[in-house]
Amino acid sequence: MTDWEIYCIKYADRGGRIRGDSFVFDDNHDAPHAMDYFMWLLRRGDEVILVDTGYDDAEAQARGRPVRLDPVAALEPFDIAPEDVTRIIVTHLHYDHAGGLHLFPNATLHLQAAEMAYATGPCMCHGPLNMPYTAAHICEAIKRLYAGKVVYHEGDAEIAEGVTVHCVGGHTRGLQCVRVRTQVGWMVLASDASHFYENVFARKPFPIVVDLQDMLDGFDTLRRLASAPELIIPGHDPLVCSYFPEAMARHISRLDVGPCRAVEM
Repeated sequence: MTDWEIYCIKYADRGGRIRGDSFVFDDNHDAPHAMDYFMWLLRRGDEVILVDTGYDDAEAQARGRPVRLDPVAALEPFDIAPEDVTRIIVTHLHYDHAGGLHLFPNATLHLQAAEMAYATGPCMCHGPLNMPYTAAHICEAIKRLYAGKVVYHEGDAEIAEGVTVHCVGGHTRGLQCVRVRTQVGWMVLASDASHFYENVFARKPFPIVVDLQDMLDGFDTLRRLASAPELIIPGHDPLVCSYFPEAMARHISRLDVGPCRAVEM
């Protein structure tokens, strides 16, 4: 089979952050540290798999975190209608990764069973743990479940030939990364297993964490799954857009061709 194309789609960004918001152990914790927000599209011929959905304008207003493009508008350069998306890999159910599920009514969701259990379980009694979740997004996932449109995975699983998911946990109980075969080798969409390159390469944990050991072990998993370290794609790092070439529109970078300059580690 042929390899997959991978597109990184930036739909929002956020300034006003500091390094202490991104790293548990950092000597320069009060320095500015911006964050980008991505969703990803896998494409091979007529096959399309969406990885995460971003969040919409309503969620943006509720959280005071504006989006530059809502998920549907972000996909317009691909000429993909929302109803044409039939497979979504949900890396986890945080608002910025699952906030657009309702926009893709025909999609079957691929989700770790541990993530649904976590998002609906006793951990959500604690404010710091439920803060990144939105109840309506969880309800949408449950509605999809009762409509027969959720496929649960436990650990490693194949979604399609050349596309696998791997539960790493840490940031949430059921966080999964996505391994994709490309022309440059096996690429790993880390999602929030590593928000920034610095998390995985300097082994600095991200502050939102339910299990620190799982997060640290997850850094090793990312390295093991990728054909080369530069093929690990963090979930929120603005550097991604500078390392990989623009494609079709300013908010889209093409990943499967490999970085266009050396990735600093």
